[in-house]
Amino acid sequence: MCGIVGYIGKREAYPIVIDGLKRLEYRGYDSAGVAVYDGQKLNLSKTKGKVTDLEQRAKSDNNTFGNIAIGHTRWATHGVPNDINSHPHVSNSGELTIIHNGIIENYEPLKQVLIERGYNFKSDTDTEVLINLIEYVQKSENIKLGKAVQIALNQVIGAYAIAVFDNKKPNEIVVAKLGSPLAIGVGVDEYFIASDASPFIEFTVEFKSEIVASLINSKTRIAFFRGTPRAK
Repeated sequence: MCGIVGYIGKREAYPIVIDGLKRLEYRGYDSAGVAVYDGQKLNLSKTKGKVTDLEQRAKSDNNTFGNIAIGHTRWATHGVPNDINSHPHVSNSGELTIIHNGIIENYEPLKQVLIERGYNFKSDTDTEVLINLIEYVQKSENIKLGKAVQIALNQVIGAYAIAVFDNKKPNEIVVAKLGSPLAIGVGVDEYFIASDASPFIEFTVEFKSEIVASLINSKTRIAFFRGTPRAK
């Protein structure tokens, strides 16, 4: 069972996300990863193994500074446990990054359609298919990330909780859930996300079902968009 954690605000995000991942270790996992926005670009560190192994990798990568971060612990479903299949996953352009809990049941036909449209895949995961589907929708329809996530999820069968980051709009994390747990914590000019409330119990507000939300740091607000994702 995967775990996801995210932070956007004014604090250093890396220690918050790493601590959150440690609090979610009870869910079980075989690999871990983190992406930290340093003010100019999103830097990824991920590895097979435990969160302690991820800490060593992130420090080696000098990837611990920034006010926005998303992190993930993965329990392998599609693809073996290794560094490549670990989350976060990045779209072909490198502009979008995702963490995902759940299973996309129709990822194989979606993947074939994307391959026909010129997309390439490095991992064996359904998650990499999803982030490239979101990117395809965003670019082909020239729309904002939140809307692209809504449209892409309408093509998905399965369960998910996701957080998506766009390098072109680095003050925002878009999150969505259907059938997989996701909680959001609201602080003063800051937001937290996680698979459950344990990383930030004092700030938690539970999502309703079938909701896409945009966490916008600079405007210190949460914009909710009701979606119509497909259930199995």
